[in-house]
Amino acid sequence: MKPVLSVVIPVCNEELNVQPLADEIAAALAGTEIEILFIDDGSSDGTAAAVRAARAAHPAIRLLQHSRRSGQSSALCTGMRAARADWVATLDGDGQNDPADIPRLLRARADAANAAVGLFIGHRTTRRDTFIRRLSSRVANGVRSRMLRDATPDTGCGIKLIDREIFLRLPQFDHLHRFLPALMRRAGAEVRSVPVNHRERQRGTSKYGLFDRLWVGIVDIFGVMWLARRPIGPPDVTED
Repeated sequence: MKPVLSVVIPVCNEELNVQPLADEIAAALAGTEIEILFIDDGSSDGTAAAVRAARAAHPAIRLLQHSRRSGQSSALCTGMRAARADWVATLDGDGQNDPADIPRLLRARADAANAAVGLFIGHRTTRRDTFIRRLSSRVANGVRSRMLRDATPDTGCGIKLIDREIFLRLPQFDHLHRFLPALMRRAGAEVRSVPVNHRERQRGTSKYGLFDRLWVGIVDIFGVMWLARRPIGPPDVTED
């Protein structure tokens, strides 16, 4: 049976977070036909084994593994291509996104049923991060918002609800996940921000530093600006 929702979680060296996330997702979406895709992006710890162990309690889990580490955007694209549902929820693998917010995104989608919304993205109104991470995210969000005019206060939030068909039409490149609102708008889809919870990391270590959210993406920002100014297809055609 085709699932109603696919949940995609990119993970890299997050063996301690796999089982808690799987349990929380299953509880948050009890009664909904789902699949849970863990995308192991070249982990060097026991992440893959942890996913297999979690699958014993949650048969809806699928494990996809990259042969080498290729980044969060690559893992996201792998999950989106493999997903079977028309709508895909995404979560970061560090446990800071709250799976209990997925139903909130689903309700936002139901409320916008007649609108052409392709992306519902979380807005972490209260961040539970270190000062360095909060600062780097604030600067990066400010730069992206000013340059791309994507009208999204928290483009880096990992919890999202995405129209899979539209996503698969987007250009795919490294750091794609940082620019989804701008790319969705370019594709003609609306984007809605939804307030969500944010939690402190309880297990494992962060993979990001001060410059990951800004300087690494400067070239990509200019690339996305270039894309936004170019048409993406032919005009409507009628036949007489």
